[in-house]
Amino acid sequence: MAFYKARLQKKSGLYYPQAVVVGKQVSTKQLGKALSDRSTVTLSDTLAVLSELGAVMSTFMAQGRSVSLEGLGSFRYTINSQKQGVETEEEVSPSQIKSIRVRFVPEMTRNADKSVATRSMQPEAVDWFLWAVDEKKASDGSADDEGGTDDDGGSGTGGNPL
Repeated sequence: MAFYKARLQKKSGLYYPQAVVVGKQVSTKQLGKALSDRSTVTLSDTLAVLSELGAVMSTFMAQGRSVSLEGLGSFRYTINSQKQGVETEEEVSPSQIKSIRVRFVPEMTRNADKSVATRSMQPEAVDWFLWAVDEKKASDGSADDEGGTDDDGGSGTGGNPL
């Protein structure tokens, strides 16, 4: 079960559904426990692998490579540069790089007509329910109504979940 709320997009003046994150964030330990319950790997072994995953992935991405996790998707570095460009190709330099980000693209398969058939981490059907929380509940930290629209700032109806 997933939740949404109405969000006013200032640019268009229209309302769109926005995904809502509820409850506490799932910890590495909780994730490790769930993974070990679904496999023959012990919790301690699962946690050991999960704790090193980020460091190993960043090492490969720092070498200019993308990292693909089967059944999940791929990760790669992207960069944001300063607003001022330069006039020639030869003038382009690392000093123009403002920040580094990690881009995640979910794994997907396509139908014969090139439409998306499946996307990892996205079940075929998600039951969406309107999130209704009173202000008292939200202010005491018992409910978290943080959420986000799609990466492109769109209506929240599909696209990249990050």
